[in-house]
Amino acid sequence: MSANVVAANDQNFDAEVLKATGPVLVDFWAEWCGPCKMVAPALEELAREFAGRLKVVKVNIDESPEVPTKYGVRSIPTLMVFRDGQVVGQQVGALPMSQLKAWVEKTCF
Repeated sequence: MSANVVAANDQNFDAEVLKATGPVLVDFWAEWCGPCKMVAPALEELAREFAGRLKVVKVNIDESPEVPTKYGVRSIPTLMVFRDGQVVGQQVGALPMSQLKAWVEKTCF
């Protein structure tokens, strides 16, 4: 994980995501998930590009099962945008960088 991407878990999710100021893009993923690995470089790029305007957080569903269960994550990768502690956008499955960036811009800004 890069300096621009934060790892969250069941213990620190409230502090890292729900209490954050501004939009937070959460990637629910797992080590064994091929599409998750495909989307990871795009998320790193978006974290760099929107540094200071968007917080990017990754939650490993195997290590932290409570948060994905609470938010109804059924398949991965699932991306959710939180603002003021509320889900304001959701995308399931891997997208090409151009579509992912367009979705993030539309949902976050």
